[in-house]
Amino acid sequence: MAMVNGRTKWVILAVSLFAASCSPLDDALAGIFGRHMRDSRSFDPYENTIAPPENTLPFASGNMTPGVGRLNTGQPEMGVMAPPFVQADLPIDGSAPMGIINPVAPDSVSLNRGEVMYNRVCGVCHGVEGIGAGSTIIDKYPLLVAYNLSGPRVAGLSDGYIYGILRVGRGLMPAYGHQVSHFDRWHIVNYIRSLQRNAGNFPVEEGLE
Repeated sequence: MAMVNGRTKWVILAVSLFAASCSPLDDALAGIFGRHMRDSRSFDPYENTIAPPENTLPFASGNMTPGVGRLNTGQPEMGVMAPPFVQADLPIDGSAPMGIINPVAPDSVSLNRGEVMYNRVCGVCHGVEGIGAGSTIIDKYPLLVAYNLSGPRVAGLSDGYIYGILRVGRGLMPAYGHQVSHFDRWHIVNYIRSLQRNAGNFPVEEGLE
């Protein structure tokens, strides 16, 4: 019996030493090969991506589609997408960054898609009507009042500026460029415009490309 207990102790000790050596061994291999799965080179949540290097596979190629419900059929990457920009490029006067113009007509298809995406992505903080009241986060964060998207201030911003905030974020709002595709951002912009009209605040009118 004493011999069995002794063997058990040695087994436990060996397993403990082996488990403890996993992390240092992993770090040592990472020092040789330059990486390991625990700290991979994948994109982090809310990380702002940059334009892909020439002759490489773009990060956005999987979700950069020519329209709602359509697959990427080989159109030139970045061809219809606004050029890369960051928060610092958002103009103070609310005009469109990089001079981008809304290419999506606010028809019923766009508004229906915009409503779906708005409720999925924006409504959690801004509420169903866009005024911040009744949002999901109020119960947990009562002092965190989201911006009134239906008010005159946002109604005075350009479509491109609202698109830019969706793409790169601003203030407490994180960037959603990696979660919401190019066309869905414009559909959300069109839907926000409809919320503003419903609230009696007529938005800035922009021409279509």
